[in-house]
Amino acid sequence: MNSPQRLRLAAIGCGSRTFIYFELAAKQPELYEIVAAADHNAARRAKARALSQNPAFREFTDDAAILAEPKLADVMIIGTQDAFHFAHASAAMRKGYDLLLEKPISTNLRDVLALEKLARDLGRKVQVCHVLRYTPFYRRVKDIVTSGVLGKIVTFEATEGVEPWHQGHSFVRGHWSVTEKATPMIIAKSCHDTDILSWLVDSPCVSLGSFGGIMHFRPEQAPAGAPARCTDGCPVGDMCLYNAHRYLGDRKNWLEIIYDRAKTATDAEIVDWLKTSPWGRCVYHCDNTAVDHQTLNMSFASGATGTFTMTAFSEGRDLAIFGTKARLLAGERVKRTAGCDIVIDDHATHTLQRITIDHEKDGWHGGGDAGLVRSLHAEFSKAQAEDMESSLQKSVESHLMGFAAEESRQTGRTMNLAEVRARLS
Repeated sequence: MNSPQRLRLAAIGCGSRTFIYFELAAKQPELYEIVAAADHNAARRAKARALSQNPAFREFTDDAAILAEPKLADVMIIGTQDAFHFAHASAAMRKGYDLLLEKPISTNLRDVLALEKLARDLGRKVQVCHVLRYTPFYRRVKDIVTSGVLGKIVTFEATEGVEPWHQGHSFVRGHWSVTEKATPMIIAKSCHDTDILSWLVDSPCVSLGSFGGIMHFRPEQAPAGAPARCTDGCPVGDMCLYNAHRYLGDRKNWLEIIYDRAKTATDAEIVDWLKTSPWGRCVYHCDNTAVDHQTLNMSFASGATGTFTMTAFSEGRDLAIFGTKARLLAGERVKRTAGCDIVIDDHATHTLQRITIDHEKDGWHGGGDAGLVRSLHAEFSKAQAEDMESSLQKSVESHLMGFAAEESRQTGRTMNLAEVRARLS
């Protein structure tokens, strides 16, 4: 039996997501060859080279440089910041590349729909990094739903706990803290969830309404005497959940995402860096506009309804699906209270089935990163782009839901999704 032809991978943007995909792909040299990457930061390019394990690996300083070359790879990973996804994805597709596109697809719905059209017109395959689809946990939930053991889905309740530190790190101090410069949080953080929910229900969302805002990360919530920066002698000090000095200890893994020298710098050097870095600011004295809680109320074409809540003040994901034959309870709260991952409660017999998942530890997202990379070769070998597991065409649905939710939150209106799409197409 002949070995499959290796899929050649390149990347524009060498951040944490690209590094994870490169590392996982390098463990499967029979399927993947990592050939090139572009990033303005020389240290990141060097790290990408090391991860590639390829002596012929090529480095480029930016997107223009790598795209000026003849086509170097089969698949280009777009791993830049959200605001650059549209330009980089468009240019790479025009150059002839298929794409592995980090979510969100873009920072506004008009560009999301434009990319969908461009991919269709050019015949390009685009896989969006909706990694939760590839986790053992959600795969099992999907299998249960598809089996019919729950009957017909009538309604569901889902929650994503962002976790207080993650909220402070990413959405108060960090790259996604100012929505006007990045992406609405319901897209940046939770398009994973809207994707999973539409996948499980297997029916288009027809309309939705949304509410939310910032309750906690505001100046009036600051402890008395709290300075603008954690490094200026906060009276609360280490008792504060968000004190930046935690980057020196139990949160140092988060520092590696934002500070290239996190592993080699001394504590004194890190403290000096925090004195001027955005991540050294007090979370109650930032310029943040990203919400710390938001709820969606959704109606689907099948007749099913559901709610989704994103909150900074919980951790992990929870799911309840109510079907005509049984209900399913799953996620973090079930794990903590019942000691398993999923419980199925049969309406007729009142018997409980408890299911424990073997969670893969390779990569992040509960094994979703590893599952995504494992599947890439087969996914890009499919004849039609629409047949791919998290194709651009399928992923547009989650973004349509998210952007409509943000418009609903801001206007107080219930949004008809077909009308939203028609308005921007």
